[in-house]
Amino acid sequence: MISVADLLVNNRIPGSYFATDAYVRSDLEMGLLENRQGDRLIALPETLIQAIYSGLDKETGQASRLVLYNCGRWWGKTFYSRFSEELTDYYGTPLSNMPMVEFLQSLQQCWITHGWGKIDLDQTYQHRGFLVVKIWNSPFARLAPRKDQPVCHLEAGVLASFFSQITGRELHCVQTTCESMGADCNRFVLGLPKRLEPAETMVTNLDHEAIMQQLCKA
Repeated sequence: MISVADLLVNNRIPGSYFATDAYVRSDLEMGLLENRQGDRLIALPETLIQAIYSGLDKETGQASRLVLYNCGRWWGKTFYSRFSEELTDYYGTPLSNMPMVEFLQSLQQCWITHGWGKIDLDQTYQHRGFLVVKIWNSPFARLAPRKDQPVCHLEAGVLASFFSQITGRELHCVQTTCESMGADCNRFVLGLPKRLEPAETMVTNLDHEAIMQQLCKA
């Protein structure tokens, strides 16, 4: 028979660190949300996200895309630091030494637990220097005003900064499909800035596969 002691590894029970029931802790009387380390979490009401979109659009117009992207980059840098620190403490190994499967499972569960939807990595074009990230059920896409081009600029900034920290190289991110436009998911392409630059003007008239073909030819 397996004992409880046998299940413990370095005084922890093996499992997903970001499992929702274990990671999010609430105090209804105080109105607080905390993670399992005791750090504060914040819940963003739908009306606030909608107000951010409409307010930026009114105040900055087309520049709102850049504002959201840069905010996302700052958010992504902070997110990476916390993600890396928490996993390193929990598993007792640096993030850079984690097996790819374990890293991906942690990222996927983290994304779900924070209410950002479902995330997955498509490595089809990795040998050409591009990583495609897919996100389903994004609240940022669902609550954004419908336009004729992708709207998840905040998430693009988060992904660019997050994976830049992981790879140690400055990466850019371009969204090629968006749920707000009826796509099955939000697709983001990560790569070196100069190589991704042509994609910025392709998103309005080419589909994802066509964009990837053009990028790989360049």
